[in-house]
Amino acid sequence: MLTPRETEVLRLISAGATNTEIASRLHLSEGTVRNHISRVLSRLGLRDRAQAALCARDSGLI
Repeated sequence: MLTPRETEVLRLISAGATNTEIASRLHLSEGTVRNHISRVLSRLGLRDRAQAALCARDSGLI
């Protein structure tokens, strides 16, 4: 469902990381991080980062 990179972005979102922090940790541009987040939200049918964090917790990703 999610790519390994999208899964890692989701884990970092769940840990409370900002886009800037995610970009720095994964050596990506902030635009790329925003794209990954948009795809994660779309693929999982979620509205926002809060729902993504809850989804990650409920599915055992964190």
